[in-house]
Order: sequence, then C-alpha cells, then structure tokens
Amino acid sequence: MDLGFKGKVALVTGAGSQIGFGKQIALLLAKEGCDAVAVTDINLDDAKLTAEEIKKLGCKSIAVRADVTSRDEVQAMVKKVIDTYGKIDILCNVAGGMASRVPYDKAKPEDWNKDIQLNLYSIMLTCQSILPYMQEKKAGVIVNIGSGSTHMYSHGSGNIYAISKAGVDTFTKQLAFNEAKNSIRVNCVAPGPAPTNFIPGPDKQAVVDMLAKSIPMGRGATQLDIANATIFFASDISGYITGQVLHVSGGSVL
Repeated sequence: MDLGFKGKVALVTGAGSQIGFGKQIALLLAKEGCDAVAVTDINLDDAKLTAEEIKKLGCKSIAVRADVTSRDEVQAMVKKVIDTYGKIDILCNVAGGMASRVPYDKAKPEDWNKDIQLNLYSIMLTCQSILPYMQEKKAGVIVNIGSGSTHMYSHGSGNIYAISKAGVDTFTKQLAFNEAKNSIRVNCVAPGPAPTNFIPGPDKQAVVDMLAKSIPMGRGATQLDIANATIFFASDISGYITGQVLHVSGGSVL
C-alpha cells in the first residue's frame, strides 16, 4: 500500500535514544519512502547514530542537537532542516520524559515546571516554529506522542508527568481544530508501558512485564507498536483524521 511518503521530508524529535520510540519512528518513515528524515536530540552523538542508520536505508538524514525546551534552539533546529531540505512535511514530536519524581507533598513549582516544559511546552514550541512553513503551503502533518498515564489515576496528583501529557492531548485537539482550514492535520499517539529509557534501571523489560499483568492483552508495548500507529497518522491513508488521541496500550485504556 502506498502511504504517500514519496518526496516527503520528516522531522522527528527525541530520536537519539537507541531503544526509544523516536528512533523506531524515524527508521520506519525512511523504510516507507520518505525522501529525508531529520532527527534531533539533546544528545547529538546519539542522534548521529540514528541518522546513520537512516542513511543505510537509502534515505537522506541529518542529526541536529536541540534542547526542545529552548525556544531559540527549537527555532534554530527548524531553520537547519528547512535550509537543508527546503521544507518539513511531517513533524513527529517524540521528545519527552519524567523530568521530576519529587513527591507531590514535597514538590515546588520549579519541580513541576520541569515536566511541563519538557512534555508540553516543547511540543508547543516546535509546532509554533514549524507551522508558518506548513501554513504557507497549506499542507502538513503533526503527530504528538502523549501517554496512557493521562487515564491512570492511581499515582495521584503527584504524577505531574501525566498532567503535562494531558496538556498535550488538549493542545493536539485545539491545534487540529484551528489548522484544519490550512489542511494541516494534528493527532496524538498515547503509548502504554514499553522498555524505553523512560523506565529507570537496567532491566526495563522486567518492569514492563510486571506492569503487563494488569493489561488486558497481557503484554507491554513495543517500539514498533508505537511507530506503526505514528506512521498511520503521518501517512495519506489517515488523510481525513485529525484531532484524535489514539491509545496504543493493549486495552489498558478503553
């Protein structure tokens, strides 16, 4: 099936981790026919590793270092990709994480700000920087990575990560509504537990397997599960879908 990626240029943030969603999304975009896939991460060396794998697939790629919580660095990142390839057709906002694990009763506003800046403001900044280019040509696709934690309340009000990701859900819908007139689609993929660097410690799969006991399908997510859903939203076959949050979590969120 032709997914409509031929001639397209994609930008994937948070693509440096070699076990993360961003890398798998970037590689799948390359495999499915994108002309170029630019990758960015706060760790440039890791981003370069991903870019090299993309090139081995016959797809053009550059690695750009950027702190996505910095407006200046985000704007410079977008400019670098535009200067290199002339456009950005697809934006995948993958960068994020649990920046603060301070308990709610001991947390200070600056602790909460870390998660909100990393997970919500970063996406708002990247979209803000790229939208003028998409608006000019009346075309573009944005896929944000959210979280199934937005529907899990057992962690209580201390789960600022979940609160910041709930903001991503709302921002996705608002942006989709506002930009539909410009033929720009915006959707969100919300992963369930997966063995990425989001999980601390060396045995990430063991933690996922433990969490999977409460998942109806009996297993955690894989990087490819999330990449497949992201590619669907980025492709032409979802051309009449916008403003949606898709939970890829084995039935843990219904």
